[in-house]
Amino acid sequence: MANGVASIHSLEHGETFHPVVGPVAEAEALYVRQLRLPRRMREGDEEFVIWDVGLGAAANVLTMLKAAEDIPGKLRIISFDHTLAPLDFGLRHAHELGYFEGFEDVQKDFLRNHHVTFQNGQQRVEWELRLGDFPQYINGAGAETLPKPHAILFDAFSAATNPAMWTQPLFARIFKLLGPNRPCALPTYSRSTMLRVSLLLAGFYVGVGHATGEKEETTIAANSMTLIEEPLGRNWLARAHRSTSAEPLWQPVYRQAEMSLETWQKLGRHPQFGQRTTASKGQC
Repeated sequence: MANGVASIHSLEHGETFHPVVGPVAEAEALYVRQLRLPRRMREGDEEFVIWDVGLGAAANVLTMLKAAEDIPGKLRIISFDHTLAPLDFGLRHAHELGYFEGFEDVQKDFLRNHHVTFQNGQQRVEWELRLGDFPQYINGAGAETLPKPHAILFDAFSAATNPAMWTQPLFARIFKLLGPNRPCALPTYSRSTMLRVSLLLAGFYVGVGHATGEKEETTIAANSMTLIEEPLGRNWLARAHRSTSAEPLWQPVYRQAEMSLETWQKLGRHPQFGQRTTASKGQC
């Protein structure tokens, strides 16, 4: 990249992992700081659970582990991806990427066995992999047995190239699997209106996420408003109402469309916006 930081480019999807600022800077901004991970781990007295949706070359997880190594306790990470090719490639280029330092043996073990338990400073870590199609897995019976997460690192390829990972039913299923008494936040790099509407309809509270790279803002969703620093307000709702790309993807086929009347009415009933929206489509 132009700033001299190495990253990985996917030829299949035509996208670069963590573009512009590089993998570590993006992971720190988007996940570590925004999720308040070190503080939340320190304040908790139970095993802290993270779902890592889009393992890729493991930059998000390894950056988080380095930030949390001085925090006593237990950490459980469940990574999801349909391929280990990026991780294998990353390990073979660990020197250029840099962030693997200190975790080379752990990653080799993880790559080989899809499960590893190790000591990370003062922290005991259990890291496991669910290899395969994420939407298919998350909609299956096996997902019901997953430990309820405190945080979800959502880092799939974009909706334009990987629409199955950005449908409204998928986010609704994720929300349903959360623990009602366990606050959980899900940040992601996208700021699209379509995504935010999908998350709101799924049941999440949604806010403006931290800037990263060339993105002035990203998106963060949570099942508790306490984890949202800057919630979307009614001004955003009005802009979404006028957007030409606001209707969620109901099927894994990418397209852009204006918000339907049904979607608009459902959004207006979301508790985040404080009152019922009665205006019909086109009157806002």
